[in-house]
Amino acid sequence: MSNLGEIISRNEEAIRADWMKHMTSSVQRADLISKVELEEQSKDLLKAIVRGVSSGQAEDPSGPAWSSARELLQDISASRARQGFSPGETATFVLSLKQPLFAVIRRDLSGSQDELFDAIWKSTALLDKLSLITIETFMATREEVISRQQQELLELSTPVVKLWDGILALPIIGTLDSSRTQVVMEELLQTVVATNSRFAIIDITGVPTVDTLVAQHLLKTITAARLMGAECIISGVRPQIAQTIVHLGINLEDVITKAKLADAFALALQKSGRTVVRVSGAPSGNAVTATLQKEG
Repeated sequence: MSNLGEIISRNEEAIRADWMKHMTSSVQRADLISKVELEEQSKDLLKAIVRGVSSGQAEDPSGPAWSSARELLQDISASRARQGFSPGETATFVLSLKQPLFAVIRRDLSGSQDELFDAIWKSTALLDKLSLITIETFMATREEVISRQQQELLELSTPVVKLWDGILALPIIGTLDSSRTQVVMEELLQTVVATNSRFAIIDITGVPTVDTLVAQHLLKTITAARLMGAECIISGVRPQIAQTIVHLGINLEDVITKAKLADAFALALQKSGRTVVRVSGAPSGNAVTATLQKEG
């Protein structure tokens, strides 16, 4: 392996030029990375490999001597995961070094077949291990990106809408699980405090099914809102959901429920001391003109 370090050092420029030439179009991806940046990464990685190979831990990329190479590969892999490269394209960046490296090894060690085969075998194992580092970092970064995007989608999918002074609406669409319940609760409570609202309508029209777990999540949200001084009304209770709640024995006696969002809004207006009154002399046709009056 010390001979391998010397071979790479002597032929570094030739290896790098041949490496750039043999990189496939999927690795070079001009739409995602510039040629100058790719050449700089190739140069830095070759130098890091020479330092690692020349150390006493040449065959173990997990050792301290390979820290610079690992950090460089991790940075490259994480960057490419965010840029839109595929796992194969990221790993091929390292694996495409094999052909240029084998070419100089064969030329420099052609006089000794045993040394030639030994150097090729060890360099193959080394580059395979380095490519695994890129894959592991790539997948970890991709999972992190996906998790962050899912969190952002959860926040976007649970908007708290101000219907009127002191009245909020929280339309829920899709399945309500533990993680989403936490987001829903935080969004609702923050808006309750910010707007000093007394009523919150939780609309479950877009929730496909309500089981015991979903009901528990709803009750937790309602309890938290009550602690902040807001009364909750559940709207969008369809016949199928009502039957399911009865069959499961879920206790919603302390919770006001309505079949439609409009009914829940009307009730919230009534509880807040407001009433809807048709304006006299309203135009004929489909248009309806009304005004809100404060009772008392």
